[in-house]
Amino acid sequence: MRQCAGEAEDALPLDQAPDSPFDELGYDSLALLETYSRIERDFGIELNEDEIGLINTAGELVEFVNSLLQLKVMSAA
Repeated sequence: MRQCAGEAEDALPLDQAPDSPFDELGYDSLALLETYSRIERDFGIELNEDEIGLINTAGELVEFVNSLLQLKVMSAA
């Protein structure tokens, strides 16, 4: 996500504060959109806009993506 925020940004590493809101960490909506696009592309999953609108922290994002990846694996079996 730091790459998506831009190198000039003062965004903190997400692993230091997984439960802190994105905006407190310095991640704006553009960085989040880029992050979501990369997740979709890299993992081959589709993120529902309504659901990602409820995600406020890195920890929530990781849990959400992991649940989608589990569903993807289960449906492929």
